[in-house]
Amino acid sequence: MLDSQHTGSAGTAGTIHGAGQEAHTHPTNTGVDNRKFAMWTLIASECFLFGTLIGNYLIHKNRGISGPKPHEVYQIDITTLSTFDLLMSSVAMVFALYYCNARRLRLFQFWTGVVALGGLIFLGFQYIEFSHFVLKEDLGLTRNIFASSFYLLTGCHGAHVTVGVIWMLSILITSLIKGDKWFNSTMVEVAGLYWHFVDVVWIIIFTVVYLFVYV
Repeated sequence: MLDSQHTGSAGTAGTIHGAGQEAHTHPTNTGVDNRKFAMWTLIASECFLFGTLIGNYLIHKNRGISGPKPHEVYQIDITTLSTFDLLMSSVAMVFALYYCNARRLRLFQFWTGVVALGGLIFLGFQYIEFSHFVLKEDLGLTRNIFASSFYLLTGCHGAHVTVGVIWMLSILITSLIKGDKWFNSTMVEVAGLYWHFVDVVWIIIFTVVYLFVYV
């Protein structure tokens, strides 16, 4: 009788645990967590967005009737530094996910902070670049069609970096508040997918916008 009661209790506990685990993983018919699936869907749609913006830039970059042309204003040294910074932030994102899976809180918080800091530094470089274009080169948003297409493309990417920084800071703050009780590796992985996508998009923009101007 005791064995049967114990078995029944264990079975009930296992059912409850399994249900809780299923609720936590949010599976879909594809076998992929729905948060990951949603992020991959978002990334697919974002590919169309940035593909359109890059195509728009390539069509209009040399059609400005007045004002400076791309090769006259670009500062490749500053942009190279910002690109390296964003690449290193993606490396930090890998470490953040690794230490989250390993449940090493302090190291996870450190690398998450590095990711957010890398994003902020990139935005700082972008602010310096835009300020130089507007104040020194007289290249505002409405100066010519090259300027409009350039700011639309790079500004849209900067907005995505800003969203990523806010996301990483929210994860960091949540972990600081909850401590060891909070380890959500799926959420960190989804955030990592977004961050790596933003990084890859910038590599394409850097190549097409800044490097191809010298080809």
